[in-house]
Amino acid sequence: MNLREVKRIAIVGATTNPEKFGNIVLKDLKKKGFDVLPVSPKYDVIEGIRTYKSVDELPDDVDLIVFIVPPEVGLEELKKAYNRGFRKFWFQPGAESEEIVEFSKTLSDADFSFIKCIMVQTNW
Repeated sequence: MNLREVKRIAIVGATTNPEKFGNIVLKDLKKKGFDVLPVSPKYDVIEGIRTYKSVDELPDDVDLIVFIVPPEVGLEELKKAYNRGFRKFWFQPGAESEEIVEFSKTLSDADFSFIKCIMVQTNW
């Protein structure tokens, strides 16, 4: 997956808590110039950005969806996102599971990243 081609990134599991990775990743990617779209059912706004309650609400032009949620939530949101037509998915360390990896293998037209940290991979 070529992250240099990515502009709009949805972050499933975004949070207002500055000590959690859902906030740390959002601020890091925003600072690097990405257009970030927080996804969380708990908040209306995070870091001054309108928050989407679910991947069902995201605009169609999102390039990548990053998951920073427990695997059972991630799998549910992945299925919704795939059914909406999204094809690039990034699971932060701890957000993946064997079930998600196995499911990803059934989606031959989608790109996945597991285990790698997007903050590290976008340090160029």
